Amino acid sequence: MIEQNAATRVSVVVPVKNEAPNVLPLIEEIERSCATLTPFEVIYVDDGSTDSTVAELERARLTRPWLRIIRHKASCGQSAGVRTGVLAARAAVIATLDGDGQNDPAFIPKLVGALDDPKMALAAGQRVGRKDGAYKKWQSRIANGVRGWVLKDATRDTGCGLKAFRRDVYLALPYFDGLHRFMPALVKREGFHIAHVQVVDRPRHAGRSNYGLFDRLWVGILDLAGVWWLIRRRRRVPIVQEIL
Repeated sequence: MIEQNAATRVSVVVPVKNEAPNVLPLIEEIERSCATLTPFEVIYVDDGSTDSTVAELERARLTRPWLRIIRHKASCGQSAGVRTGVLAARAAVIATLDGDGQNDPAFIPKLVGALDDPKMALAAGQRVGRKDGAYKKWQSRIANGVRGWVLKDATRDTGCGLKAFRRDVYLALPYFDGLHRFMPALVKREGFHIAHVQVVDRPRHAGRSNYGLFDRLWVGILDLAGVWWLIRRRRRVPIVQEIL
């Protein structure tokens, strides 16, 4: 377990796979956007890339001591990438975004600021002006609608990678592949509040998506059923007081 460093205000975690052309432009944007959050760190978790992503990260790190690089030897998925970054993080507050450049880092300070309210454990980005194609937007709308109807998490867009959350709350959640898509429901299950922040979506700058509809459809249905079961099985959390 990484020792926490109170001096680090926020750890920005970026899971990435085969995004070499997007590495440097996004890091430069994160650097500018987080200027008001210093001292910060940025943790890129490379999920078994087969292109020059790691080489680009190493080049960027030469002049950025706050940039850290962690690599999975084999691809383990986005949720695993997020968890690896959170476990390595030195700050108590985590911000996440996707590595393809569609998430604008300019919204990170607003997301982190939403956690100033002690009741809030998660600030979830909600995309407006989606730049995806009509088919992808349609499938996302259907998936979010079904999920919201089943889980009642009051979140219309759980697929947005832009989030900020308390590290200790995240680590208390049950971990499974796909956790990043169900965080609002599980954070609510733990008795915490969620802030929703509108963020502007952007088109992908380069490369192509590593995710498709049919490679996630059935897994998503099973995950939805599992999260529904977890919520149903939740009982009151005891308030513990030691008598001295």
